[in-house]
Amino acid sequence: MSTTITTAIVAGPDDDGIGDALEHEGVDVTRLNGVISRPHLEEAGIVAADLYVLTDTEQATTIPIACDLNDELRTVVYARDSVPEFVRGQLDLAIDPQLMDASIVADELVA
Repeated sequence: MSTTITTAIVAGPDDDGIGDALEHEGVDVTRLNGVISRPHLEEAGIVAADLYVLTDTEQATTIPIACDLNDELRTVVYARDSVPEFVRGQLDLAIDPQLMDASIVADELVA
């Protein structure tokens, strides 16, 4: 996996500010909202992205799609809801925003 995070896609509502926190760390962030499909991920640049952050666990099916498009991608779920079992093996990190502030998570991801 890539060790330097320079580009990220944040998918879903970002009420807890993970996208802004990543930008503060110097990461180029693309945001996706609504129902996310493979073409949306491709248009957002998932093939070249370093990091995929999902904030809406109802769209967990996007994680295997993103991993299929980019073998080097780091995947993170930053959401209050639990992660479905079928995607847990493809995640690098799953964290509840109530447990760790977005700025701390972003700092750890780019470190």
